[in-house]
Amino acid sequence: MQREKMEYDVTIIGAGPAGLSAAIRLKQLSPELKVCVLEKGSEVGAHILSGAVIEPRALNELLPNWQSLRAPLNTPAKEDQLLFLTSTKAYRLPTPKPMLNQGNYIISLGNFCRWLARQAEALGVEIYPGFAAAEILFAETGRVIGVATGNLGLDKNNQPTPRFQPGVEIIAKQIFLAEGCRGSLTKQIIQHFQLNAHCDPQTYGMGIKELWEVEPSQHKPGMIIHTIGWPLDPKTYGGTFLYQLENNQVAIGLVIGLDYENPYLSPFDEFQRFKLHPAIKPLLTGGKRIAYGARALNEGGFQSIPKLSFPGGLLIGDAAGFLNVPKIKGTHTAMKSGMVAAETFYRAWQTNASVNELTTYQQQLSQSWLWQELYAVRNIRPAFKKGLWCGLLYSAIDTYLLKGHAPWTFKNHADHACLKKANECNKIEYPKPDNVITFDKLTSIYLSNIHQEENQPCHLQLKDPNISISVNLKDYAAPEQRYCPAGVYEILKDKQNNNYLQINAQNCIHCKTCDIKDPMQNINWIPPEGGGGPNYPNM
Repeated sequence: MQREKMEYDVTIIGAGPAGLSAAIRLKQLSPELKVCVLEKGSEVGAHILSGAVIEPRALNELLPNWQSLRAPLNTPAKEDQLLFLTSTKAYRLPTPKPMLNQGNYIISLGNFCRWLARQAEALGVEIYPGFAAAEILFAETGRVIGVATGNLGLDKNNQPTPRFQPGVEIIAKQIFLAEGCRGSLTKQIIQHFQLNAHCDPQTYGMGIKELWEVEPSQHKPGMIIHTIGWPLDPKTYGGTFLYQLENNQVAIGLVIGLDYENPYLSPFDEFQRFKLHPAIKPLLTGGKRIAYGARALNEGGFQSIPKLSFPGGLLIGDAAGFLNVPKIKGTHTAMKSGMVAAETFYRAWQTNASVNELTTYQQQLSQSWLWQELYAVRNIRPAFKKGLWCGLLYSAIDTYLLKGHAPWTFKNHADHACLKKANECNKIEYPKPDNVITFDKLTSIYLSNIHQEENQPCHLQLKDPNISISVNLKDYAAPEQRYCPAGVYEILKDKQNNNYLQINAQNCIHCKTCDIKDPMQNINWIPPEGGGGPNYPNM
């Protein structure tokens, strides 16, 4: 069966803040431009997960009348607290300047993206949820000319079933990759065009989040709490957040740097343990957990930004790595990058200039507040490589004395290379869940509303299946069983009592952690059928 073809001026892969902001800006500049957005989730926002506190700077530039348009920024930030935790105590610390949130809003990023999508559609943008871009299309010259969506209706053996439908080819003058962190097509494009040849390796974190409905007596809308210290050891980068939204809802989560060393560490269980702390448990007692999810995020910052243009396309948003780690914010920078990308394309299109490779995009970004913001904080995340206390000390010096203008730039490292052998580390014993405050993985992913066609090709591909046992299990005690927050990977025994890796792909919540943290880089995450995965309602 031949694939259907559709043609646009610009095709955007991913309906997150960057992709939707780019689409809106394109239509603001020229209503006649044909713009489409492909989104692998079943609806816009289904796969969106973040803390989240938004700085409205980019939104003010994109849609200055956002308040009259009833943007879902309903909870102004009112108070910031930073706590240092021991196993039993909480000590309040001064809140660093980058973490202050006056003028910001606590939001559901998924609902914010749903609102952005409505603004885009009102301008004439075509948005196609449930369509996962699975293949890059190249011209004979090597230029990217479009993407193809994945085939539907293939069984586990890659054979067509009665419901088979071939993918659709989307041809465009320019492709904007806005897939977010560790996007599957973005990874291919970066490798194919060697866009990361002159930057540091990207480094990542993994965020685990729950949404709770708490007792009204515990609810303080606008309260923002961050913690450092326990339950993580001083060598492991990370911290937690509690954001109090409207309607008695509290977003609570843990972010952990994926450069941690101990293969026995389980981010999911560290988060569950955190909720039992005496300073945290009272907030949740009597409440109800209503949602759960996890997502990887780029933490490399300025020195890990790759080349942002390639023949036929641009990288925008977290696909490029624009998260401001000290601020713990990336929505405003993602939106700004999408807007600049749109403006760059429009100028070339308007003057009939070649849109083969829009190298001026990176030049325009380098002159924007986004570039200045990321440059100023470039050394703070890598300073924690020496541990919590060295990182805090350096961060204070860099922020208040050097003001981001240090004459040096620290290097980043590849996260998967940081994992130590199991025999060099101590096992970590985690308490069993009480099913009141703490829970197991399977109970948790039920709240992610996962829908995944089980009879389809596995979207978690092993480059060499033998490595799972001969290396990962033998040397690292099978860390994929622990770093996955959804119980996807299990070591089981066959009838001959031999170990094998069971992949429960139907549990996958698309966090991409396995693609990042696997010590041998043996796992390749690709999108399953469009519409598959979690369906986050309010994350």
